[in-house]
Amino acid sequence: MSEPEIKVGMTSSAPFDRAPMAPAMRGGRASSSYDLSVTDDIDARIWERIKDHPCFSEQAHHYFARMHVAVAPACNIQCNYCNRKYDCTNESRPGVASVKLTPDQALRKVLAVASKVPELSVIGIAGPGDACYDWKKTVATFEGVAREIPDIKLCISTNGLALPDHVDELADMNVDHVTITINMVDPEVGAKIYPWILHGHRRYTGIEGARILHERQMLGLEMLTERGILTKINSVMIPGVNDTHLVEVNRWIRDRGAFMHNVVPLISKPSHGTYYGLTGQRCPEPFELMALQDCLDGNVKLMRHCQQCRADAIGLLGDDREREFALDQISTKVDYDANMREAYRKLVEHEREDQFAAKLDANKAVESLGSSGTLAVAVATKGGGRINEHFGQVRELQLYAVSRKGINLVGHRKVLPYCLGGVGEESALDQIIVALDGIDILLSAKIGDGPKKRLAKAGVRAADAFAYAYIETAIGALYIAEFGRKPSMPTALPL
Repeated sequence: MSEPEIKVGMTSSAPFDRAPMAPAMRGGRASSSYDLSVTDDIDARIWERIKDHPCFSEQAHHYFARMHVAVAPACNIQCNYCNRKYDCTNESRPGVASVKLTPDQALRKVLAVASKVPELSVIGIAGPGDACYDWKKTVATFEGVAREIPDIKLCISTNGLALPDHVDELADMNVDHVTITINMVDPEVGAKIYPWILHGHRRYTGIEGARILHERQMLGLEMLTERGILTKINSVMIPGVNDTHLVEVNRWIRDRGAFMHNVVPLISKPSHGTYYGLTGQRCPEPFELMALQDCLDGNVKLMRHCQQCRADAIGLLGDDREREFALDQISTKVDYDANMREAYRKLVEHEREDQFAAKLDANKAVESLGSSGTLAVAVATKGGGRINEHFGQVRELQLYAVSRKGINLVGHRKVLPYCLGGVGEESALDQIIVALDGIDILLSAKIGDGPKKRLAKAGVRAADAFAYAYIETAIGALYIAEFGRKPSMPTALPL
């Protein structure tokens, strides 16, 4: 059977040779760990475990997709930022799912997605309740998936209360990645976040409930570390409640072996029906979140590319395709063919070598300037590490900071698409301009003169001269043009 035609990152039908390439590492594979170079056997082993996981590796999220199956609706805690009864298909928010699945339905849907989404590498259970509390459904789902697609990664997200009861079983099922939401290590802070917990068939409230939750979370984390399971800790930043306290949370999880810390902003609107939404608890501003992340940087590896996914999300981070796979449109019998996913992985292996080499070259060039200048760059991308999204269709912008320290992904901002039915919406453009506050340059695969002029008036330079180029290659060229020697390619930007 011939290999199917596959595009890396679902970028475009445009050929990659349109993009200015940096020289690849031809003498051997460009390897990476923690998205840096491998320096010893331990790093190499960890890289093999995270290289295809879009949540545990920033580089992997350009190429690989995850699928959340909403099979675990029962939950054993109440959070002031959560209301699982609310659902809007246009919203991306943890705990939200349009349809709750049985394990059999989940397997059928997984097989359908794996047959059509070659980027799929991870199956996760993130609710809409708690995967460890609704344990029988979690086990039944993973057993079916592992039987039919043995190479897929299995991953869970949990509040940690019931986690210690199931760590051994997780290890036996080869669940190698676990995310725990930990918002506090001080029960007095926890009492402001969790009205109640359910533990040992009893309901606990206030400081007592928060204390039990804290102890169970720490025990679960320690048990996972002892068994070599990689853990990511999610923390919701709640201004005035736990924002400054998250520095202490970071220390606790570092000392107990957490692999990664992901601090996400509170999402709280009155329409969500949550306690915080109804009582007017404000969400953090982007600059507040970034300041906290910068403060934590250097202890535990930070995740800065999180999308705060729904409990039924499908696809690359930032490109949810859940609507394409409605259960009533999937055949009752799905014949899964692994050929497409295998072909895609072969293509990615070569592509990411080139991307990694280009990233190294761009960072070296920026760092060698020794300039004190800084740039904030927003990028429209569909994945694959390239500038490959049209401005009119972009729903999310990736944010990069450039300085003498190099080129670093620092976050993302969701936006409304500017073009609907081929017509630009001025109200959407107004919202995009607000989202670009603090950004110097916007890069996209294509942008019209109208929005480009509007952005220029707002102080944001926009260009499509780097269409389909690697992100770091383009940003490096811009930085050198702005603060150093002549760039290796035209920028088409007024400097």
